[in-house]
Amino acid sequence: MAWRGESPVLGWWAEGRGERGSVLRVGEVLAFRVTGGRRCLGVWRGGRRTACPDETEVGAAITRAQCEGCARLDRARSVAADTMADDPRPYAVYLAWFGPGTVKVGITREDRGAARLLEQGAVAFAWLGRGPLMAARRAEQLLRAASGVPDRVSYARKRSVRGELPSAEARAGELAELHGRAVGLAGWPEALERAEFAVVDHGGVFRLAETEWSGAEVVAGGLRDGAVVAGRLVGAAGPDLHLARGGGRGPVLVVDTRSMAGWRLAAAGADAATSGVEVRPLGPSHRQGGLF
Repeated sequence: MAWRGESPVLGWWAEGRGERGSVLRVGEVLAFRVTGGRRCLGVWRGGRRTACPDETEVGAAITRAQCEGCARLDRARSVAADTMADDPRPYAVYLAWFGPGTVKVGITREDRGAARLLEQGAVAFAWLGRGPLMAARRAEQLLRAASGVPDRVSYARKRSVRGELPSAEARAGELAELHGRAVGLAGWPEALERAEFAVVDHGGVFRLAETEWSGAEVVAGGLRDGAVVAGRLVGAAGPDLHLARGGGRGPVLVVDTRSMAGWRLAAAGADAATSGVEVRPLGPSHRQGGLF
């Protein structure tokens, strides 16, 4: 799943038919059945897809539908893998807030705007600075080393804190304090222009306040042949769809769309119910450090 502006978009690909995207709208019923084996989706580069030459089968439990060969090809030109140090485009450093005490630092291409933050499911974020890629990377490393702010937060942790969020004002206050301390750190790269504090909040975009989290569950262990996932879309955050079951608002079922990639999807009918999948309670929150 990708984000187009502030709307989640489910991407589709079929041999001979190319790619298309379906905008997902809150209130719509989604019902699909997965069939056949899960196959590697190949590599996307420069906006084009190169199919996996062997159409290798990949495990249901992994989130990225790629075989080892295609994954290596992806990493050969990757900012995350530090194999694009010569990229001349400007980059931005950000602080992303996912829940109380759960924050990370990261970098993204400046021309992507907030897309990366929507993809990660950041409930709120603030820019720290803008400049060349390696200066942005040094600032990211500085925050990790000097303040203990991580550059990764697991999706399990993000989900666990999503249902018990403080107000937007409290979220902004926590980010403001972290931002002030971050841009004041000694050793800030000279080539990186500091950004004034301004918070962007995605709580309304994700529809978090409107979702019933009591009794919420998450699809666990991926999907399998014949599994059905169905419900009414009540929100989305990052790669996750929030589906209300039984036609009502009800406790939410969280479905990680990354686990859908590589499967053949077929319509399951408007009256279908989720079946053939393992679900588990979201469980208690696991708080993460990251305060200076």
